[in-house]
Amino acid sequence: MTSRPPVPPFTAETAAQKVRLAEDGWNSRNPDSIALAYTADSRWRNRSEILVGRAAIVALLTRKWSRELEYRLVKELWAFTDNRIAVRFAYEWHDDSSNWYRSYGNENWEFDADGLMRWRVASINDLPITEAERKFHWPLGRRPDDTPSLSELGL
Repeated sequence: MTSRPPVPPFTAETAAQKVRLAEDGWNSRNPDSIALAYTADSRWRNRSEILVGRAAIVALLTRKWSRELEYRLVKELWAFTDNRIAVRFAYEWHDDSSNWYRSYGNENWEFDADGLMRWRVASINDLPITEAERKFHWPLGRRPDDTPSLSELGL
């Protein structure tokens, strides 16, 4: 069994850490590595898709990043309880025709005792934007610590 600290029960500090670690993982755009943060039988609702298990997670993320190019994500803690965390997020990306989008959403997460996510429910909406409207300009990969939060950006 693999442990993925921080583990429940969460405090404000550890919930915020968990959110940042998830953001960092997704900004790596490495589906195989990201899937290890979830239980082997993790259940997801992502937009209109229902998934179960790490192989399904890897397949979804591989498809996602084959069409969502130059993906940059910011997550923000919304609320937490003992083993659950709610986040809001925004990410920017473009398609293969250089059409830019900002995708907004909310996620509800539930963790097992080892800190692995066993349930993820995501609601996501896409907003077409111009390249000039982009707010996320850091080099691909981890968001720099001094980048403004969603609240600071007015998102």
